[in-house]
Amino acid sequence: MRSFVSDELKQNEEVVEQSAADGLDLGQPAAASKPSPAAAFDPEDLIDEIVAEDASEGASPIEEFVEESLDSAEVPPMEWYILKVQVNRENSICDALLRNIKRAGMERFFDQVLVPTEDVREFTKAGKPKVVKRKLYPGYIVVRMAINDDTWFLVRDTPGIGDFTGAAGKPVPLGAQEIERILAATLPPEAEEGQEENIKTAIKFKAGDRVRVKEGYFQNYEGEVSTIDERNGRVTVMINIFGRANPVQLDHWQVEKL
Repeated sequence: MRSFVSDELKQNEEVVEQSAADGLDLGQPAAASKPSPAAAFDPEDLIDEIVAEDASEGASPIEEFVEESLDSAEVPPMEWYILKVQVNRENSICDALLRNIKRAGMERFFDQVLVPTEDVREFTKAGKPKVVKRKLYPGYIVVRMAINDDTWFLVRDTPGIGDFTGAAGKPVPLGAQEIERILAATLPPEAEEGQEENIKTAIKFKAGDRVRVKEGYFQNYEGEVSTIDERNGRVTVMINIFGRANPVQLDHWQVEKL
């Protein structure tokens, strides 16, 4: 009997020793497991997981999204239009319109605002030539813009501007040939070195006007203007000599209008 109890105790001791070696405490309830420091929450790990998940689903990078947003804000198609403005205020009204465009942040809807002009040569009282800008269409300016409710209101709300030219209250854009002719005169290409500038001479007469010669061989003769040569600043006047009308070519400053 004693041998059996001894053997039983010996077996129990061996079980306890083995359990202790395995890290088990049979006499105490199991303690709640504590999370390891490595398992703590890290926001950066969560962001990395989301980015990796989006990439696996074929999501576009942020850069592509920004480019797509810019593409969606393309500059709308623009046309040239004529605006009726107050006479002798064309330049100041152009400046006021440009200021309003900038103030409203609508630069991308407007391209150019111009007063149609051309370079002409005039002569002072002393006979010295000077080049000046002559308005092609007094009381009008041209603007290249995109028409919508906001731009239309901004233009109409600028002091000094009357309305767009058009039909039935609808702005009508200029044709290609019309605007090419205006731009060719207003923004002429720069003359190359050694090339003569093609500048007209401002002549205040027109064909059919009655004039008097104030200088030269035919001084005090009267006649009718036949042709005008603005390139060279000369006029041809039909003067009655010996009972017959004869063409006489004169510099424009040699005659005066009757």
